[in-house]
Amino acid sequence: MKKYQTILLLTLWATLTLAVWFHPPKDISQAERRPLAQMPEFSLSALESGKFREKFEDYSLDQFPLRDGFRTLKSLFHTQVLGMKDNNGIYLTKGIAVKQEYPLNETSLESAIRKFDTIHENFLGESQCFFAMVPDKGYYLAQSSGHLAMDYEALYAKLETGLPWAVQIDLRQALTAGDYYRTDTHWRQECLLPAATVICDALGVTAPKGEDYSRIQSERPFYGVYYGQAALPMEPDNLTWLESETLRQCAVYDYETGKTGAVYDTAKLTESRDPYDVFLSGARALLTIENPNAKTDRELIVFRDSFGSSLVPLLLEDYAKVTLVDIRYVSSAKLDSFLDFCGQDVLFLYSTLVLNNSASLK
Repeated sequence: MKKYQTILLLTLWATLTLAVWFHPPKDISQAERRPLAQMPEFSLSALESGKFREKFEDYSLDQFPLRDGFRTLKSLFHTQVLGMKDNNGIYLTKGIAVKQEYPLNETSLESAIRKFDTIHENFLGESQCFFAMVPDKGYYLAQSSGHLAMDYEALYAKLETGLPWAVQIDLRQALTAGDYYRTDTHWRQECLLPAATVICDALGVTAPKGEDYSRIQSERPFYGVYYGQAALPMEPDNLTWLESETLRQCAVYDYETGKTGAVYDTAKLTESRDPYDVFLSGARALLTIENPNAKTDRELIVFRDSFGSSLVPLLLEDYAKVTLVDIRYVSSAKLDSFLDFCGQDVLFLYSTLVLNNSASLK
């Protein structure tokens, strides 16, 4: 009996090995959002040094047939059989993938507050400032699904006492768990009109009206960052953006590239590993949006993380110029080298995920 089992296992292994050799290799894993190892170039020197063997092992693992299926089976074994509540820090509840963000990192939060306070002291003395925190999905889903949740009330309280110069804008009641992508960390732009209205009301500008926008949906399914990290069975999302005549006529200037583009960079839907980059071309240090049809000559500066990419287009109605600053990619100490601060409205828009992990802020 053991003899036949051995033969069966060897046959299976040989079949899978041959499949690795002969099936067309994939360049990128859409689920994991990373390039996959390719067949290494053979040479005697690489063989003798062992580099060929190491690279071929990486190639075999990455190009293994049904690899994504095996990853899912492994994740299901961990969660369903071993009883683990999450996989790679991601758990699934009501079909929604959520990153377990716990506990509240007070050191990180205090560091972020000091950074914002320094920016205000150095550049924003003439500006009216506002702060809006974007709650992560855990705010709506963690406790109700039996998972650990950070102390959100303490987080909000520390922001209010630590930033006395900023008007706090509370978005919690304007959002629900369904306003976020199931497979990703970000919120869905088509669901953000209530949140944008809360912000516009605080800023004293015209709020967006649903009838002014048309919905455009990507033809491709959207696999968010949690889809690959969790490797749990999930349906992909649909990626939708809101278009309007005002947005079509806006011009977006990128300080890094020196190029001017559109609010929605649709090339990113196929060229980028993250289709969410369709919103303002993704991660950018400094952007300026010029609105030729603005109802006023007011200007707005937004200090933001990636959540701002999809929200800011909904705030443009009254503003002639909106500048977006991401201090994860540009030093906050050098901002006056690029920008003129002259009493513009200022909005700080940051997610709990960045505030609780603020080491990236410069």
